[in-house]
Amino acid sequence: MTALKEYDRLEASGLWRASPLEQRRDVIVSIGEATLTITDMKETALAHWSLAALDRVNPGELPAIYCPDGDPGETLEIAANETAMVEAIEKLRLAVERTRPRPGRLRQASVIGVLVALILLMTLWLPGALVRHTMGVVPAVKRQAIGEAVLGRIERVAGRACLTPEAAPALTRLARRTGVRKLVVLRTGVTDSRALPGGIVLIHRSLLEDHEDPAVVAGYVLAERVRAAGSDPLARMLAEAGPVATFRLLTTGEVTQDTLDAHAERMTQAKRAPDAVDSLLGAFAEAGIPSTPYAYALDGSGESVLSLIEADPMAGQSPEPVLRDRDWLLLQSICG
Repeated sequence: MTALKEYDRLEASGLWRASPLEQRRDVIVSIGEATLTITDMKETALAHWSLAALDRVNPGELPAIYCPDGDPGETLEIAANETAMVEAIEKLRLAVERTRPRPGRLRQASVIGVLVALILLMTLWLPGALVRHTMGVVPAVKRQAIGEAVLGRIERVAGRACLTPEAAPALTRLARRTGVRKLVVLRTGVTDSRALPGGIVLIHRSLLEDHEDPAVVAGYVLAERVRAAGSDPLARMLAEAGPVATFRLLTTGEVTQDTLDAHAERMTQAKRAPDAVDSLLGAFAEAGIPSTPYAYALDGSGESVLSLIEADPMAGQSPEPVLRDRDWLLLQSICG
C-alpha cells in the first residue's frame, strides 16, 4: 500500500536493533510499496516491516521508536531531525488504522440493534399480544367477577344502583330481550350507558324516566352490546392498565384495586364511541326492536341518524313490545 504517493521512496537514517540482546546499528529507512525497508550502509536489506503492522513504542515523543506489531524486541529508532520520515510513517499508520475492521464497534452496533428491536417488541407488540392471550384464557366467571368489581368501585362514587323488588324482574326481562347478562340503573356516574366486563351494561335513570318508549333504552343497551362485541371492555381495561396488570391477571387471576379505580374513572368520563350502524341494525333486527325511537333520542331532527331511521329493520311490521306496560312503569320508577 502506498496511501501517500508523495512519500514513495522517502529515506532517512535510523538505529535498528534485531533483539534486546544485540547492539543497535546505523541503518537507512525507506518507505516502499506497503512496506518499511531497513538496510545497512551497504544497502543490504536487513528487515521489511509491513506498514499495516507497525506500532510506535513512544507515541508523541522524539526520537520516534517503532517495532513490528507483536514483536517489541525488534526496534527502529528514527532521529529527531528526521521529521519528514516520522510524519510520513504517522500519516501512513493513521491511513491504515482507518481502514481496519472494527469488530468491537460491529458488536456494539449489533448489541444496540438487538436492544432497540427488543424495546420495540416489548412496547409495540408484546402488550397487545399479552392482552390477546389473556383474553383467550380468562374464563367467563372471572370476567363477570371483574365487571362486578368495577361496578363496586363506581358505586362508591356514584351511589348504590337503583333496584326495587318489584322492578327487578322487569329489569331482568329487558336484559334478556336485549341480549346482555345484567342491567344496572344508576342515578349518577354515567351520562347515558356504558358496558362493563362480564356482560354488564350501566344505564342512567334518565333513559328510563325521560322517554315514553322502552325501545329507546333498549337501543342504548343494544348499542353497548355491539360496542362490547367490537372492543371487549376487559381488553380495553387491560390495555389501559398496562402489561404488569395484564400479567398479574394472567398468572394470579387478580386485578388490583388501583387498576379497578383507574378504569372506573376513565370509563365513566369517556365519551361513547360512535355507533357501528350496520352491526347495530343487525342487533335491532335480531332482537325484533325498532331502531327509529333510539335514533330520534340521539338526534331529535333525525338528520345525523338518518340511516338508523330509513333502514329500521322493524319498519312496516308489528314487533312484539319491548316490555309490557306494567314492567315499563315499574322501571320508570325504579329510582324512586
